[in-house]
Amino acid sequence: MKIVHFSWEYPPVIYGGLGTFATEITQKQKFFGNDVTVFSLNENNTYKTYEKWNSIDVYRPRILDLTKTFNLFAAHELRAWGTNLKFFADVVSYNTMSASQLVNLLVKKEKKSFDIVDAHDWLGIIGGMVAKKELDIPLVFHVHSTEFGRSIGGGSDIIKGIEYNGGQTADCVITVSYTMKDELEKLGFPKDKIRVCWNGVDPSKYDPSRISPKDKMQLRKKYGIKDNEQMLFFVGRLVTVKGIDSLIKAMPSVLEVFPNTKLVVLGIGDMEDDLKSMVQYFGIQDKVVFRNEFISEPERILHYAAADCVVLPSIYEPFGIVCTESMSMARPTVVGANGTTGFREQIIPDGKKRCGVHMNPHDPDDIAWGIKQVLQLEDKGKEMGLNARERVMETFSWDAVTKRTLEIYKEFI
Repeated sequence: MKIVHFSWEYPPVIYGGLGTFATEITQKQKFFGNDVTVFSLNENNTYKTYEKWNSIDVYRPRILDLTKTFNLFAAHELRAWGTNLKFFADVVSYNTMSASQLVNLLVKKEKKSFDIVDAHDWLGIIGGMVAKKELDIPLVFHVHSTEFGRSIGGGSDIIKGIEYNGGQTADCVITVSYTMKDELEKLGFPKDKIRVCWNGVDPSKYDPSRISPKDKMQLRKKYGIKDNEQMLFFVGRLVTVKGIDSLIKAMPSVLEVFPNTKLVVLGIGDMEDDLKSMVQYFGIQDKVVFRNEFISEPERILHYAAADCVVLPSIYEPFGIVCTESMSMARPTVVGANGTTGFREQIIPDGKKRCGVHMNPHDPDDIAWGIKQVLQLEDKGKEMGLNARERVMETFSWDAVTKRTLEIYKEFI
């Protein structure tokens, strides 16, 4: 197949799960013999407008600053965005410039052809809709999250409208979990268009056997974690939907029973100052370590390996690749399992294949209960971790995810 993706994030620009997904799925699609083209944002016009990356054609058209122009006719909501209006204007510019280059240059002038368009989230669906109309080829709207969910019921009506229209226009809507399928149906997306395809991880890269005991020990020492202490690990953006504030509130209860425990928090976000104040309020400064920066993937993998238990108390997480990464690294993982969260589809919480714990991310006491469930085990959750990695190997490899995605494409071509 000849596949074109509209993905706002793409290497070297990766902010989260969407960028990770686009990176992995396109490489695997190429590996399985498909022609793959990607249109991505040229942030601040600092990147090459075209490059061959791992045999994938990547286009980043130079965008125009449309902010002042948008102000001439923007609805009140957009004007209320203030300086953030530039972000919206850049997204629209990226989509229109990319769609124009695809249609007018690649297809009409260079006589290239494409079988299907895969547009990721509202950030890419505008360009996808234009391409579908102009080229008369199937459009897949790949929904990784929704404005309604990200904002816990609030958010931008304009973005919600873009998402809704994308769902009506697309031939197929791929989403990342069954819980997200339910959410999309409630938001009015056509049921017959929706297909579920979980995300994945590379188990050969996220492999605990590749990390030396010495490297793990050095990282733990860096955070002041002693040999007799347990390391809890949180990784993610420091924002409300990740539930990190409730995890901090849970720590005093955990420390009452397991005083030799430290929590390492890795991530950045607008809650950073509030979280640090909360830690001081509880008097647990020596039990919570913040690392507020982006780190490389190899270093992130080392953090999983060094941890005794990974805790992910998200209140909204359509899939959650961080959970899959933790599972692949054979870590027992305590996850939020209420509301829209793909975590509960990944983690088996009981039985012979138990690989983690489900808890209520809105309730600090229940988060503490979930952590204690792991720490009180004689093996501190090692068997859970082994089960988790086995589940990844069976279900969440990128090979399996890509094959499922290609099957969905074929259904609509």
